[in-house]
Amino acid sequence: MIRFCSLGSGSAGNATLVEASQGITQTRLLIDAGFSERELLRRLARAGCEPQDLDAIFITHEHGDHVGCALAFAQRHGLRLITSRGSWRAMGSERLPREQLHLVAAGETLAWGDLVLQPFAVPHDAQEPLQLVLHDGQRRLGIVTDLGCAPDGVAQALAGCSALLLECNHDEDLLRHGPYPASLKRRILGSHGHLSNAAAADLLARCRHDGLRDVVGAHLSERNNTPALARHALATVLGGSAQDIPVADPREGLTWVTVGG
Repeated sequence: MIRFCSLGSGSAGNATLVEASQGITQTRLLIDAGFSERELLRRLARAGCEPQDLDAIFITHEHGDHVGCALAFAQRHGLRLITSRGSWRAMGSERLPREQLHLVAAGETLAWGDLVLQPFAVPHDAQEPLQLVLHDGQRRLGIVTDLGCAPDGVAQALAGCSALLLECNHDEDLLRHGPYPASLKRRILGSHGHLSNAAAADLLARCRHDGLRDVVGAHLSERNNTPALARHALATVLGGSAQDIPVADPREGLTWVTVGG
């Protein structure tokens, strides 16, 4: 069995907890840690998890809303940290003992306890950003946020997923007519910025198949999007009621979702 929950998703901080179990064994992976240590502990406890329950932290890229307290937290609790070489250099490699570090690259397959990790590259304005597909030998979970566009390689990496945590960062009209300075608007709208609702829907359409059971909207901008707009965009692809599509909240996250359950 594999399940996941969002501890919070947005520009103020991001973290996703993934759990896999095979009978008597269990593996818990924290993907990103974009909060203070105190706040991360609070959010982990809300999900029924303590630091000693974690097996590792995977960092997708070096931006503060994803790295947060990861280095200090890993060091304090003796956790392995998994990330790309480019992200590691950008984070400041002198702050963690080498034995706690595991460097990965796009296209590798990494077995980690009851989970298999398959990182893949995305276009984003970071040094070597990676997103993830995880599986337990039966069901696949795709996590994809912080990308400005979705080339074929991204859609191919997500093929066959039973569940997706998918960035729906902004509504283009709200962003274009909103209060952000022109330079920030260009960055977000650019090919290495963030996915709009429409772009997320397009990616979803390319990934959709009969076995895709759960789609969660994530990384919504609090100023340039609304949950209703994100749900509507995804519902145009999935069909059914937009209200049935869950969206990860920046403050409350999202409760546990069992993949394929």
